[in-house]
Order: sequence, then structure tokens, then C-alpha cells
Amino acid sequence: MHESPLPFTLEQNQSKIILLGISWTIFLAIKPCKTCKEKGLSKNKWYKLLLFLFAFSASLSLSPKSCATPAQNLGHSRLGVEYLKRTLSVRSIVFPSIQYCLFMALHSAALCFSSVPSNNRASSGSSSSCSPVFRPCFVNVSPPLTSRTLCQLKGKAFPSTEGVPPATESPLVVCFGEMLIDFVPTTSGLSLAEAPAFKKAPGGAPANVAVGVARLGGSSAFIGKVGEDEFGYMLAEILKENKVNSEGMRFDPGARTALAFVTLRSDGEREFMFYRNPSADMLLQEAEVDYDLIRKAKIFHYGSISLITEPCKSAHIAAAKAAKDAGVILSYDPNLRLPLWPSEDSAREGILSIWEMADIIKVSEEEVSFLTKGDDPSFDEVVRKLFHPKLKLLLVTEGQNGCRYYTKKFTGRVESLKVDAVDTTGAGDAFVAGVLAQLAEDDTWLEDEKRLRGALWFANGCGALTVKERGAIPALPTKEDVFSAIMGF
Repeated sequence: MHESPLPFTLEQNQSKIILLGISWTIFLAIKPCKTCKEKGLSKNKWYKLLLFLFAFSASLSLSPKSCATPAQNLGHSRLGVEYLKRTLSVRSIVFPSIQYCLFMALHSAALCFSSVPSNNRASSGSSSSCSPVFRPCFVNVSPPLTSRTLCQLKGKAFPSTEGVPPATESPLVVCFGEMLIDFVPTTSGLSLAEAPAFKKAPGGAPANVAVGVARLGGSSAFIGKVGEDEFGYMLAEILKENKVNSEGMRFDPGARTALAFVTLRSDGEREFMFYRNPSADMLLQEAEVDYDLIRKAKIFHYGSISLITEPCKSAHIAAAKAAKDAGVILSYDPNLRLPLWPSEDSAREGILSIWEMADIIKVSEEEVSFLTKGDDPSFDEVVRKLFHPKLKLLLVTEGQNGCRYYTKKFTGRVESLKVDAVDTTGAGDAFVAGVLAQLAEDDTWLEDEKRLRGALWFANGCGALTVKERGAIPALPTKEDVFSAIMGF
């Protein structure tokens, strides 16, 4: 990575940056550069680019105190950088409307000329109330972009007189539970027996969330057990490749890594058949849990599958208690898999047995109906039955329709992006990763409905993009993927 070649630092020369942007824009308006001529831009597209050049230069010195909506958040430096790099580096160019370009340019410029002094960026703590995924950032310019990774951005506002961000990690999200191999059919709409072939894909809900957080630029770790076999080693390598801390991963020499065969309906929904009699993830013991790693976390996330059998059930409860005692935020996604439980009653009892420990809970509409013994999940009063006194946030996912949110103060719904579903495996996990990646950086948005809605809009985008590919972990998006999809690039 190479630093952006500005002749001065961002902190000390805001006015110079603005003047540079204005001068650059005027120069390009008079004499288009050779690079852009080679791109064959039309006059209309060229003026849109000029507007974004100005928006970018203005937003470099921007340090707003509040970002009330996703549109405002995305209108700052991340959008400007991504748009410019796409325009100058990618052959296929898709432009937003001229009205929107003008709005973003004027919005960034106005805030820039009237915003707080630059040293506010260096204040201790988080002075900005922006959702942490959408914050002013330092620009890194890398060699040619791939179609998937549109830009590389450092997501921390940083105190520095030299314009260099400190090498500090994001707050840690520790995920506890199963990691396994999903075998996903290459053809949808067929039974397992009829499927001509299967695609091998790493999965397991807690592991999916850990990788999802890392893909979004956060810091994550996984605690669980796999077999001391080829599949187990493969899964460990996948965690390493995705920059997930695997210090808490254990290998069992006497049990195999769990396998799951997935049936895909024509609409992308799925059913599972598991091979775990017992699998290694079921055999994690209390003594094997890395409690020091848990105590370092800001968030401890888990599901309910690890509650089905001993000794993993006791290990799960001990790990959750250690997290609670250490003041860690507890995140719970039951991830109901009825075929793994002895009965419906035992599943309901097991899932609810640790319900009131959690600070954040995410459930699907089907899980709401199951846990309330058949009540209609579309009614708020039904969902409120699951809201316990100490709960900070209850989320109900509605597939392609987005999600609903419930706190002590407010309730609402946030829509999702509309996409063609190929495989819904991992969509809920991607959504959870989108929520936790932001929560780890700043949990104050739980008390602000506007910022909460912005965070959930981003999380919905994470889930929507995941259903476009087969398999869970292979389909999890990066932060840049989500930004691009939200803005329609």
C-alpha cells in the first residue's frame, strides 16, 4: 500500500486541500486529462466526475459531529474515494444521477466550510456520533483494483500530526460454537438424492460471523473444536486466511469435523442433513475454553447448537458466564436447527435457558413463531414477549424484506436491498456480522434510533449480498462491497 501523494498533511492544511480541490476541478473543467479522455467519458459523465472531485477534496478535511442518516454517512470521504478510484480504474462505469452528485458535492463542501476545527479529530474517545462503519478515513492508494475489492480504506479517525494512523486493532468480537463443512448442491430445486454435485464450503454460524466481522474490517476470534483431520485443518487455514484469531480453536484426534448437506429450494431457501455422531464440535470441554481470550473481548457471540449435548453445553455456559462477569456484551443468535435436537420441547427449553443472559438477540420470524408456540411473528406484541428486562436490542430478520428492531425506547423496520437469491445459507450470519462489526467500535448508537437504523441498513446490505453466491463463508462481503451495493455502483 502507498500513501496518497499529498504535499502536506490532512490535519494541518485543510484550507490548502480545499483550494487544491477547487483548482483541480477548474483545471480539469478547462482541459480534461489524458487518462479520462482515454476512458471515453461523455460530457454528462465528465461533469459528474468534476462534482465528485470537489466533494472528495472537501470531505478530506471533514470531521462532522453527527451523521444522522446512511446517506449523510456515505456522502463523506469513503464515497468520494471509492467513486474516483472506480471511475479511473474500472472499465465498466456506472454513474449515479447528476442531481445526487450535485447534492453530495454541495453537502460535503458546506459541512467542510462550517465544521469543527481539525484538532477535534484528535480528541480522546469518540467525539463523532457517526455509526462506526461510516467515519472519516485516511486514504491508501493501492495497485490496480480487483472487481471485488474496489478500494482499501482505513476505518479509524486518528490523532496524528504526521497524518499516519496508529497501528491499533479494533475491539475484539469472540464467536463461540461450531465450525463445519457445508456441502451445497450446484443445482437448486432438487432433493439431496437428485442433486448431481455438491460444492464444498466452510460454514457453521459462529464461524461465519467471525469471518464476516473480519471481512468488514473488524477484529474477531473463534472458539470451538474441529476434528484432527483434513477438513479440520482446512477450516483452521480458512480462519487464518480471513485474519480471524484462532487461538481458541481445538483439534480432537478421536472425532471428525462436522459435515452438513444442504438442500436448496428454487427460491434459495434451504434444509439441512447433518453428520455429527458425535462430531468434534460437540466434544469441547470447559477446560479447553480460552477464557483469557473471552475476557479481552468487547462482544461475545454464540448460538444454541452448542447447548444440545455435553460436554459442549457446560463449556458454552461457562464461557458465557466468564464473558458476563468480565462486562463483555453478549450477543445471541439461536440459529434453530430442529433435526439436531431430541424434540421440539427440548429445543425450545434449551434455547430459552440462556435467553436472559444476552444483551443483543437476533431471531428469524420462524424462530419467533417457534419460541412463542405458534404465535404470529408479524405482530409486535408477539415479538415483545421475547424481550427480557435487561435486553438492549432484539432483532427480527425478515429475509428479503429486511428486519425489525425492538429496544426499550423504540420499535421499527428497516428495508433491505433487493437481490436475486441463489443460496440463503449464511445470510443471517452476515447480517449479525454487520451489526457486531459496528457495535464493537461504538455501542452508543443503540440509544439513537436514527443511527441504529443506519447501522441496520448496512447490516441488511451484508445479508443481501451473501445470498447472491453459494455457500456461507465464500459469499460474505467486504465493507467496500456493501458500500458499492448500497449506492448502486
